[in-house]
Order: sequence, then C-alpha cells, then structure tokens
Amino acid sequence: MEFLKGTKVYSIFTGSCPVCQNESMYLESNPYQLSSTLKMKERCGHCNTKYKIEPSFFYGAMYVSYPVGLIFAFIALFLCFFVLNLSLLTTFLIIVIEMILVLPVVLRLSRNIWINFFMHYGQHLKTKQKA
Repeated sequence: MEFLKGTKVYSIFTGSCPVCQNESMYLESNPYQLSSTLKMKERCGHCNTKYKIEPSFFYGAMYVSYPVGLIFAFIALFLCFFVLNLSLLTTFLIIVIEMILVLPVVLRLSRNIWINFFMHYGQHLKTKQKA
C-alpha cells in the first residue's frame, strides 16, 4: 500500500497518523486483541499530532460505523444470496455472524475515517512553515 502514501485512503486502511502517516495511531496493531482494540496513543511520535482533538471526539465515529457495517453486510448478502443461492434464513445468519466477527475492524475503520475528516496529510509541514 506504499503507493497510496500521502492519501487519506492510506491512513484509513493502515490506521496510521493522518498528518504524517509514519506510525500507527493504535497501541496494538491487531484489532482482534479485544482488550486494546480502541486504545490509541495520545500523540504521534513523529509529528506530535494530538489524536483526540477534544474530549469525546471519537463519538462521531459511531455515525460512520453504521454505513461501514452496511458495506460489509451488503457484500455478504450479495455473495451468499445472489452468488451462492443460499436461502434467506441462511444468508441472514451468515450476515449476523459476519457482523460479529468484523466488529473490531469496523470500529477501527470508523475511527480512521472520522479522524481523516478533520486532519489532512502534510498539515504539520504547513504549520511549521507559517511559524
């Protein structure tokens, strides 16, 4: 994914700092380490960007998690019901199981998307140049 470095897509899918993209925002890189799925560093070690702009900043990520979850559900629906021709009940059960299994990924992706609404790549360079 190095070819995407410098884009929001890179930061969203890697969980890296949205400003410098040089290190992960999360203490644990594995989202399935459930005790620390959402534990984040306070600041970026490279550019000193503060991740939690204000208290309760990441509550807004809840609004993002709904459409992200829908994308995963619609992919499962399409594959199970339309491609594999499984029954509606079986498809529903597979979607429920899938949503439980991908929950840590959805939570992280939602946070990554949310923070990328407010921060932009190279922002620390522009701030330093003005000073």
